[in-house]
Amino acid sequence: MNFMKNLIFIFCLTISLSSCFAIDKIESESKPIDHSIWNNLLNNHVDDKGLVNYRGFIADSLLLNKYLSLVSDNHPNDKNWETNEQLTYWINAYNAFTVRLIIRNYPSKSIRDIAGAIPFINSSWDIKFIKIENQIYDLNNLEHGIIREHFNEPKIHFALVCSAMSCPSLRNEAYVPQKLQTQLTEQAKKFINNPEKNKISANELELSKIFMWYKGDFTHQTSLIDFINLYSETKAENKASIKYLDYNWSLNEQ
Repeated sequence: MNFMKNLIFIFCLTISLSSCFAIDKIESESKPIDHSIWNNLLNNHVDDKGLVNYRGFIADSLLLNKYLSLVSDNHPNDKNWETNEQLTYWINAYNAFTVRLIIRNYPSKSIRDIAGAIPFINSSWDIKFIKIENQIYDLNNLEHGIIREHFNEPKIHFALVCSAMSCPSLRNEAYVPQKLQTQLTEQAKKFINNPEKNKISANELELSKIFMWYKGDFTHQTSLIDFINLYSETKAENKASIKYLDYNWSLNEQ
């Protein structure tokens, strides 16, 4: 019995690693896709606070599947896709596949609960359920192996939404390449100035743990306080103290 368990574990690990290192092997001739289906779904099922009506997404699952089929059939490439088109694709893909993961396991109190019933899976972000042009990915592959690896854009941390209350708010419109930087800047300002996510004064910052987990992304060219001050309505002094708030993993549901 132990031998079989070990054999299964090795097999699953091999599949996992092969998926992680296959990211750059895609040779695609696809062209940029239209995100209007995803845009309409977000308009209909996400409120102004970024809370999600998952039952509404379940009712519209055929439309969500139609959009994700479009995503799955069109892996970005450098030949036909500009940088903003590629980054737009990956942000929308991450958020849309996260919604699929939630509604397939609905009801759930937290995205973190989903992995508990799946053998050999450490977290819900390690579940291999995302198929894009014959490659299988998990959410970690998308965020860390593609988006953070290939795009030098710290504001993506305010756009990628893991379905938790302490995450950035899910935007109720799709990201589009023509105004991507404007959208990302709006997300940064909204997140940083939300007192439920961050508490900022001149002398003290109580920050989301996102700034702790990904500090290197925010401080590549500046200090963390200087980065915060770029978007914060209240400016913190350079010597302000920093501590991090507890993270609320409850589902970001209406």
